[in-house]
Amino acid sequence: MTMRKPSILDNLDEIKRIDKSGMLFLCVDAPKHYEKAFRIAKKVVIDYPKPESIIVAGMGGSAIGGEILKDWARDTLTIPVEVCREYMLPAHAGKGTLTFVVSYSGETEETLSVFLDAIKRNCMVVCISSDGTLLDFAEKMKIPSVHIPTGIPPRAALPYLFTPMLTILGKLGLVKRIKTEISETVTVLKHVCSENVPEKPLKENFSKRLAEDICGTIPVVYGFGFYSSVAQRFKQQFNENSKVPSKWEVFPELNHNEIVGWEKAEKLTDHFSVIIIRDENEPKHIKQRIEATKELLSGKVAGIHEVWSRGDGKLAKMLSTTIIGDFTSVYLAILRGVDPTPVKTISVLKDRIAKTGLKERIVSELQGLVKKGKRC
Repeated sequence: MTMRKPSILDNLDEIKRIDKSGMLFLCVDAPKHYEKAFRIAKKVVIDYPKPESIIVAGMGGSAIGGEILKDWARDTLTIPVEVCREYMLPAHAGKGTLTFVVSYSGETEETLSVFLDAIKRNCMVVCISSDGTLLDFAEKMKIPSVHIPTGIPPRAALPYLFTPMLTILGKLGLVKRIKTEISETVTVLKHVCSENVPEKPLKENFSKRLAEDICGTIPVVYGFGFYSSVAQRFKQQFNENSKVPSKWEVFPELNHNEIVGWEKAEKLTDHFSVIIIRDENEPKHIKQRIEATKELLSGKVAGIHEVWSRGDGKLAKMLSTTIIGDFTSVYLAILRGVDPTPVKTISVLKDRIAKTGLKERIVSELQGLVKKGKRC
């Protein structure tokens, strides 16, 4: 009988050698970061009236928290929540709009542009950042801000970029039982993280097994309902951590277009793995769609895998699956011999874009508003 070669994922020395900046250990410590983020956000003083709409402005890792908030609040909030990944706010934004301006670095060009736009439109602005130009001007203009810890890759700072928004909605009386939801989420995350730590061997570690199963393929992630943002987060983590192409889609919409894409693709589909986010309490009609889709894809793709949520509350379910995606993406990077932390292509792109001088013009205009005594 041929002995299976030990996996690199069970070699702690190799994991540390490849994951030089410790992205994996930021996953392990996620429950602590959510607890700390809640403590930080509770201290923020907010005296805005109840808004008529909410916009979360950010890019990349600073925007996904807005998508999670939007999905979480969809069946709770009676006002619309929108995520803005542009240079300007949508036309409806104004005095009644609570605008979360989120930039981990505080230097994101698009987000600074939206910050300027929000101030001009007299929106109710709240800034979330670790440092930089955004916090500097928020302080000068006396705009409420959440100062989060520095030194974390933005995509790993999700606890600090998301939790304050949820907490502030609670402060404004828009949502209830935030402390209870976060408490349950932290408890669930502690269990999930303990089951996926690098010390847990492959045979007992779901994220390691999933990473091995999808290695060498393009991951396609399917969600539904409030797991839409979770599927999106999976895709982004595979891009940034694993350095592989990935895509995400959502039930039931994918059954009206995506499903046909597998029909005549022949050998192309061998290069894809499908990951489906599942919930024990998923609606019957969604379950039927998922099972039918699995049957149609069987034998066409390299593999079909399921990630099941944990917990009772919506937040725990969403973040328990999200953290699996985080772990899996890092383990996949390690399998590929790639350090998950650096994002060289993004850095190169930012350097090229900086030559346009737009950011300098934004900062200059903000300085002019400061001189005029502008504030929210």
